[in-house]
Amino acid sequence: MAKTEPKHIGVVSNFFEQVGVAAIKLTSPLKIGDKIRLVGGDVDAEEIIKSMQIQHEPVKTAKKGDEIGVKIGSKVRKGYRVFKA
Repeated sequence: MAKTEPKHIGVVSNFFEQVGVAAIKLTSPLKIGDKIRLVGGDVDAEEIIKSMQIQHEPVKTAKKGDEIGVKIGSKVRKGYRVFKA
């Protein structure tokens, strides 16, 4: 059985290194518990969404067009692509 390609769901629009938070502009919905993959430069990292915020307010789900903040363990840069793993 062929492995399905990860779905492209957004792009990193900013990264706040001091707090380890990536801002991601979504092109598809995302929810707590989803696994994402961040790809760019020499980074190819998977993260499980444990929490996310929109405008500093915690949310459980986000829709296409939202810009979310997600705490992650990897250093990423603006323009890195985000996939649902």
